[in-house]
Amino acid sequence: MWGDRRELLGFAGVGLLAYTVDLALFTWLRGPAALDPLTAKALSFVAACTVAYVGNALGTYRHTHPRGLRPYALFLVVNAAGAAVQLLCLTVSHYGLGFTSQRADTVSGAGIGMVLATVLRFWGTRTLVFRREGRFGSWTG
Repeated sequence: MWGDRRELLGFAGVGLLAYTVDLALFTWLRGPAALDPLTAKALSFVAACTVAYVGNALGTYRHTHPRGLRPYALFLVVNAAGAAVQLLCLTVSHYGLGFTSQRADTVSGAGIGMVLATVLRFWGTRTLVFRREGRFGSWTG
């Protein structure tokens, strides 16, 4: 039980750090660096994913000893899937259900979408990227 709690806390801590990097870098790239929003977001996303990967590889999942570029590539794919979940929640809410206020967009994209994306990222990270022998997606394995 403590191992699962430690894993969740480690994953959350690394995620918070990566989120901070994403937000700070995006803000700087859009402001002083004057990049367009999509380029700025793409660069801040890759930087945040790299911070999250390194933090998880050296911290939360250090016992799995990831090697090569494959785990990093899988990690990027898992995080891109999480980003797609957030965009899907926003799209359904805004365009499908007609909730078009800024508050509704924030709740659907940064609230509900973030929760669902985090669950997907946690599952994908522990199951596909930093898996241990004998465990494939099990919370208890």
